[in-house]
Amino acid sequence: MIELYQNILLNKDFPEYNLNKGNTATLVDIIPHPSEGEDGYVLEIFNDLGESIDVVIVPQSIIELLEEDTVIAFSSHLH
Repeated sequence: MIELYQNILLNKDFPEYNLNKGNTATLVDIIPHPSEGEDGYVLEIFNDLGESIDVVIVPQSIIELLEEDTVIAFSSHLH
């Protein structure tokens, strides 16, 4: 299980938030589903300078733990 404040990697595109597979974020909260469905994860999104630019809620299934040896490719996050 992924713990709070760990860096994560998106494993699919999430066009509603202009996020793409491979984008990284920080897990800041977990929202349990009220009727046994998939939990939601609250992610803080940072720009290339490390500045917080957005907070989004996504399904648990689209994230995975960012391993220390993962090479990160940055992309723009525009609204």
